Amino acid sequence: MFGFDSFMQISYILNFILIIVVVFFQRKDPIVSLTWVLVFILLPIGGLLAFLIFGLGVKRRTSGIYYGKQVQGDALTRQLYEQMDILDTLETKDINELDLIRYFCKYHCLYTENNSVDILCDAREKYDLLLSDIENATESINLLYFIVRKDDIGTKIMNALVKKANEGVKVRLLYDSFGCFFTPRKFLTSLNHTKYGKAVSFYPVNIFTLSKINHRNHRKIAVIDNKIAYLGGMNIGDEYMGLKKTKPWRDTHLRITGDAVKLLYKQFCLDWDFSARDTLSKTLENLRLDDPETHNGFLPMQIVSSGPDSPAEEIKCGMMKMIYSARHYIYIQSPYFIPDQSFRNALITAVDSGVDVRIMLPGKPDKPYVYYSSLSYLDEMLKAGVKVYLYNGFIHSKTITVDDKLATIGTTNIDIRSFQLHFETNAFFYSPETAVKCREIYEEDIEESYCLTLEEYEKRPFKTRVREGFFRLFSPIM
Repeated sequence: MFGFDSFMQISYILNFILIIVVVFFQRKDPIVSLTWVLVFILLPIGGLLAFLIFGLGVKRRTSGIYYGKQVQGDALTRQLYEQMDILDTLETKDINELDLIRYFCKYHCLYTENNSVDILCDAREKYDLLLSDIENATESINLLYFIVRKDDIGTKIMNALVKKANEGVKVRLLYDSFGCFFTPRKFLTSLNHTKYGKAVSFYPVNIFTLSKINHRNHRKIAVIDNKIAYLGGMNIGDEYMGLKKTKPWRDTHLRITGDAVKLLYKQFCLDWDFSARDTLSKTLENLRLDDPETHNGFLPMQIVSSGPDSPAEEIKCGMMKMIYSARHYIYIQSPYFIPDQSFRNALITAVDSGVDVRIMLPGKPDKPYVYYSSLSYLDEMLKAGVKVYLYNGFIHSKTITVDDKLATIGTTNIDIRSFQLHFETNAFFYSPETAVKCREIYEEDIEESYCLTLEEYEKRPFKTRVREGFFRLFSPIM
């Protein structure tokens, strides 16, 4: 008879095979591979299921049908190649900025100057502006959010979308299935009952998509009439206004006008077509950048996206190039801090070179397991001389500012999940005015934070240290 002993023997054989596969065929980061080996040893039964859910990934499955669409010959991509020859004529750019621009251009991220941006640090202001722009839309409304809540602000925005769809405006809502797991599907798909509205989910969570459950669309993008766009850390929910148990809540978002809007629209098209099996990307064929005379803004920037399907960790590598270019200061805000070794080395090298490196994290956690993982990485940072600030509340802002020259704001956390597992989008700015504004905002946030010293950190309770060690152990794969 097939008994428990036989079942365990088969489990051990399967786990041994998986160890061979991970070590010799997956070619992942050695730390990731070692973590999986540990999982297989400690959990001979659950290890297989965990690997099927979290370990397989999407690169091999989707790179051809998803990322490949980014290199099609649409008008915007053709302009990218046209501008490659003129980058050397940008005399106002120093060598570090040009290197960063060229790096992103290699991955089809168009450089534009005809832009203006409002930096929004208050969720109420962001939602008021978004609702106003939705109300004034005449052609199209395209929203992509990781989380959409059925609460007060979520209902207001959904009602506004349904209203515009019934008035003849083309409305599309793309939401992440896992991020919206607790949001009623009837609420999210109410657009499907209108003539011009449609809502679809990214990677629906079911038994057939378990191997993709760890790869979420973490982007927060809104594009109105291809003239106004939003990008940043704020999803749609009352908690972003500090109206839930985690408060106060501090976040950063962008309202963008100009050429960069079209680049965010392109990213939305790619995500939409992949999820809805649609052909919205065909509209990119006739989409061209504006005549500079039609817009008063001058803000050099690039919209950069990355994910588990793309050939490189473009956003992380761009951030690291910013860090290595720093001569005076590096200011970082992130709700989670679980960087890989290369990112930690970049920060330590900057400190050793005399750069003022500061990291601002939440003083109040929203996810305890991520919070304790983040704390475990502060030992190395504090000993290296990095200044760590804990915000008096929860800070969800995702920004890096360098030397009053460069800044990036977007959806990417400083953690392995954002760098490797999630689909993310950031705006990178080559503007002293924008960088100074970001620095000033950071300095205002310091007034609402306290500086964590190494002495204080080393006095944390033994129970906290144990939690840190446990959650850090599995952070590379979770």
